[in-house]
Amino acid sequence: MTRLAEERGMRATACLTGTGLPTETVNHPNAQVTARQELTLIRNVLAHFGDEPGLGVDAGSRYRISRHGPLGLALLSSRTLRDAIGIALRSVELAFMFGQLTFEESDDEARLVYDDREVPEDVRDFVTDRVLTGIQMIGTELFSAGIPLHRIGFRHQRPADTARYRRVFDLEPTFGAARNEIAFQAAFLDLPLPRANESARSTCEQMCRDLLTRRHARTGVAGEVRGLLVRTPGEIPDQVSVAAELFVSPRTLSRRLAEEGTSFRILLDEVRQALSEELLEHTEMTTEQVSARLGYAEAASFIRAFRRWKGCPPQEYRARRGRAGTRLPEPELV
Repeated sequence: MTRLAEERGMRATACLTGTGLPTETVNHPNAQVTARQELTLIRNVLAHFGDEPGLGVDAGSRYRISRHGPLGLALLSSRTLRDAIGIALRSVELAFMFGQLTFEESDDEARLVYDDREVPEDVRDFVTDRVLTGIQMIGTELFSAGIPLHRIGFRHQRPADTARYRRVFDLEPTFGAARNEIAFQAAFLDLPLPRANESARSTCEQMCRDLLTRRHARTGVAGEVRGLLVRTPGEIPDQVSVAAELFVSPRTLSRRLAEEGTSFRILLDEVRQALSEELLEHTEMTTEQVSARLGYAEAASFIRAFRRWKGCPPQEYRARRGRAGTRLPEPELV
């Protein structure tokens, strides 16, 4: 971001105004930057250059796997694109601080969908352009020839000039779409990647898990929310109830969590994932019972979420963990 601004005549010190970050920090490979600091920097840059069409595309085109540390190495050493996507979804917050990324597959088409609704509105279009462009750049690195896209859609309106979009994606995007998505032929999912290395992938993915564990040691408002989410056994409160406990409105709670780089949905997801693992490993509860304990209306929704978290259905996870004890076989839901 600072290089992007410097190329346009804005000094790095001006980019960092209000972030509390010294200029040398942004060039340090191990430096940690909070979501609030990044939002401040983005707003500083947009205040000067926000009218430039495709500015987020320019920012996203600078994404390189090598800049993502252990996550980048885990992606590069994956067996297939499907494996790489699974790793990325489990470790997405090491790459993207804002929004939620999900994966879909049907009718011989694969889709990566980016939900930007919780990204602050004043930076939303820029962040969305940067994220989808970054995904395309990483895909190009995984497959040296790139992956031809079926289509790409953006929820925001068409900018005055789409040349940068066409140059990066090799097609004209759909603007004003129902959702942000990148779609490509599903056959690419299971093609072997050129630098597959099982040992390197396993080591790097463990490093990613360790980084995420440290990051999830929540403090501030996020820490208070997580505490309320796990306080009452058998009951997970909704956002309105949590906001009332903290004596704020749901809207104020959303804003404060966004300032800390998270959201109620992300925290609820974290809590549900952690609780599901504990319940599957250390209790005799069935999939339906675990689902109800986590507040899902139906077990199928829990199973889909668990696949996203762990890459397998709950019963397969339980079997892999090799928990002692005898139980009757439980029918797996789809």
